[in-house]
Amino acid sequence: MTPQALWTAFTTIVTREVRRFTRIWPQTLLPPAVTMTLYFIIFGNLIGSRIGEMGGYDYMQFIVPGLIMMAVITNSYSNVVSSFFSMKFQRSIEELLVSPVPNWTILAGYVAGGMARGLSIGLIVTLLSLAFTQLSIHNLLMVVITVILTSALFSLGGFINAMLATKFDDISIVPTFVLTPLTYLGGVFYSIDMLPSFWQGVSMANPILYMVNGFRFGILGVSDVNPFVSLGMILVFIVLLAAVALRMLARGKGIRH
Repeated sequence: MTPQALWTAFTTIVTREVRRFTRIWPQTLLPPAVTMTLYFIIFGNLIGSRIGEMGGYDYMQFIVPGLIMMAVITNSYSNVVSSFFSMKFQRSIEELLVSPVPNWTILAGYVAGGMARGLSIGLIVTLLSLAFTQLSIHNLLMVVITVILTSALFSLGGFINAMLATKFDDISIVPTFVLTPLTYLGGVFYSIDMLPSFWQGVSMANPILYMVNGFRFGILGVSDVNPFVSLGMILVFIVLLAAVALRMLARGKGIRH
């Protein structure tokens, strides 16, 4: 295919994905905004006033970067897993696979669509947080790179989950039993410096810890881990998941029978 044809295929997939989640915005954009507002009120205002400072910042300021990242992670993931599995369930994905569009273009289109939703939710949550606290960006480049790479990573994860899923129940297993625990234990609501040394070491095995702290460093300038290590970890996971996803597409895993 010519570069122009590849670009047309890519933009077509992305446009369809964006239209899909914007068309049903009461189901895709509104619930995360309401949920995060509740987090701000309960954890930030009510509980945060009793906790005081953490990491040299007001507790509300401390948790806001983590909550923004949590919204980006869950929505990037859920957009791709639900969209691709629906296409697979309806067998309309087969029409795309038999077309001359390369697998990497298909993957890039779905990942970009997931990123669009994740980043949109991240922006909405950021704007909502300004009603509860003040945010000053410590390192804008770090903020942008971390949030973009994280949304790409979990869009890839959602794609792989959709490939492996055989029924609708399967697409909720990973978010429920993997993403949610890792997110809550990833330093969103606390600094791992508060933990005993053993549990600090265990926490370092949680990949979401690096994403939350990389983003927190970009906004507040504080982090439990080296921000460059955080970026390195995210890039490694992106390469691994992209390779797995492309391999699965080439083999037709869960699609061709």
